Amino acid sequence: MQPRDVRAVGVPTAALALGVFAAIRVAGAVVLALAAWGAGRSPVRVLGHSWDSVWYLAIARHGYGRTQIWPVTGLVQSDYAFFPLYPALVRLAGGGEWGGLFVSWTAAAVAAVGVYRVGELVAGRRVALLLVALWAVVPHAVVLTLAYTEPLLVALAAWSLYALLRERWLLAASLALVAGLTRPTGIAVAAAVSVTALHALLVRRSRAPAVWAAGLLAPAGWVAYVVAVGAARSDVTGYFAVQRQWGSRFDGGGATLSKVWEVLGGGPVALATAVSALLLGTALLLAVLLFTDRTPPLPLPLLVYTAVLLVIAVGGAGYFESKPRFLLPAFPLLLPLAAVMARARPRSAVVVTAGLAGLGYAYGVYLLVFAKMPL
Repeated sequence: MQPRDVRAVGVPTAALALGVFAAIRVAGAVVLALAAWGAGRSPVRVLGHSWDSVWYLAIARHGYGRTQIWPVTGLVQSDYAFFPLYPALVRLAGGGEWGGLFVSWTAAAVAAVGVYRVGELVAGRRVALLLVALWAVVPHAVVLTLAYTEPLLVALAAWSLYALLRERWLLAASLALVAGLTRPTGIAVAAAVSVTALHALLVRRSRAPAVWAAGLLAPAGWVAYVVAVGAARSDVTGYFAVQRQWGSRFDGGGATLSKVWEVLGGGPVALATAVSALLLGTALLLAVLLFTDRTPPLPLPLLVYTAVLLVIAVGGAGYFESKPRFLLPAFPLLLPLAAVMARARPRSAVVVTAGLAGLGYAYGVYLLVFAKMPL
């Protein structure tokens, strides 16, 4: 896959993609809200005050400094694990659940158009439209309607990648810098910019100052927050210590493999655990298809971005059921499936998308209303 000329593309095409995304996710939010209401819970609390949202809203209201200790598990959870951009925007939006939802929903809309634009560049309009639809219906897409950081990260990542594909180096790097202040996996955006800049310098023999600047600027946001946490805790590795206290560390995939083996062993496991194992396997299969596609190959920035997200999700030891959420920003993984659907009849594509949306809605309700499992 290579960038295509999109000079003739007009606003209505992107608007259609945004409309498809909005229709899918608004319907999902309505289903989740009705399920929450039927279970005697506040829909706004479920959407805007679940799990990580509680931490982000507390930071938005009171700043950093909260620590929660769990004597049974030995976990010591510090709010320094959470990057600052999202709670800062929530604070500007007025704070509270509605402030968090406003930021997330706005970012999700911006992200949908960005995902479409990237898909359009590398594979054409039809594939791009299906890419947005598939991204909106994956099982963990429920996160896109919650007060979580993934919509904000994808908005910044997609537009940074788009700028990078158009060789707008400083814009791509600036967006990557901000993405690095959003969540830990924001480093994947910086990696895409820096590796592409290095390729331009070493392989294409570019001497443009903007390329040098982009390669150095892109990781600055992520590094700045890690350094700031280290300074606050008087420990150079303070941020990574915080992550370990949460139970998160990088072990090369050992913990992931162990959990998958547990699922395959046939013993009793939670539905979310089994689904997470299935989704990880599907993501790896899609990655093989994506990375081996030579007709034409995917551009380097998308390969690097996706690869880093996969390494972080699969190689990290932590809460296993959150791994599919960590891969939600890896929208390029859906390109092979979108390309297949683009060759099918439109009715077939609509039926498949609708079926996946229904499954996603049901799974989101299960996670947030009935199972009440962390995402």
